[in-house]
Amino acid sequence: MNGNTRIGFIGLGAMGEPMASRLVAAGFSVVVHDADSGRTDRIAQAIGARAAASPAEAAAGCAILVTMLPSSAVVEAVLDGDTGARGGLSRGALVVDMTSGVPEATRSIAARLQADGIAMIDAPVSGGVSRAKTGELAIMAGGDATDIDRAQPVLEAMGSSVIRTGSIGSAHAMKALNNLVSAGGFLIGIEALLIGQRFGLDPALMVDVLNVSTGMNNSTQKKFKQFVLSRRFDAGFGLDLMVKDLGIALGVANATATPAPFSGLCKDIWAGAQKHLGPGQDHTAVAKFSELFAGSTLGGDED
Repeated sequence: MNGNTRIGFIGLGAMGEPMASRLVAAGFSVVVHDADSGRTDRIAQAIGARAAASPAEAAAGCAILVTMLPSSAVVEAVLDGDTGARGGLSRGALVVDMTSGVPEATRSIAARLQADGIAMIDAPVSGGVSRAKTGELAIMAGGDATDIDRAQPVLEAMGSSVIRTGSIGSAHAMKALNNLVSAGGFLIGIEALLIGQRFGLDPALMVDVLNVSTGMNNSTQKKFKQFVLSRRFDAGFGLDLMVKDLGIALGVANATATPAPFSGLCKDIWAGAQKHLGPGQDHTAVAKFSELFAGSTLGGDED
């Protein structure tokens, strides 16, 4: 696979834009599309890709089509709509869905594509916008080994690790469960900072201690000082998307008849924050919801 290989890329949001840029930098011929036509044209010009006016145009003649979209429902609409990508794909093409999707929906989409001679893998990512820009995403890949092999050079252009999780849909399940663990770690860390501040400990000092102790997690390392204590709340991953992913994780628990009481409570707290804070918030803003319960602001004066 080389620069003559045409890659379609649909979905140019905060993650999609740098991911598409990495593909261009790796020498692939990339055709991009976003629901926002102005965004499509601007990004195509900025990264050196070709703009497509529709999903079908983005898919036409592509060996591989990458989708990086908000949900499985949007993936289905992009593939099967009036100007859907499915109409532009040829037999033998491969769809790489990098959306954080619903495993059962992914399996259903894959089965419909297979009937047209089109393969599909699910390949969601972890690492956020910063690692998307540097091409250091962690990528989970589910599907037939031969299909993942075909996608490997494309995935390696965007990520520093590609972990094969099993059959189609397994990567989407793994991504949701990863975010469940991340969400739980964030909440318990914020509660610990609030408790410590009430006791008289400095929250920034607490983060330093956690990061050299057994309480360390991704949030203590990369979120608390950077986006919560700074009051920036702009990590680049939406609260709405986190709640969606937690819903997917709980759906996997229900489908497998796995009791998950802590997971359910975690999802309920995040969903409560979503309702209280409103749409369009960064996921790190969930700390404000914990502060509301505590009656304290981290780094601020005690009430």
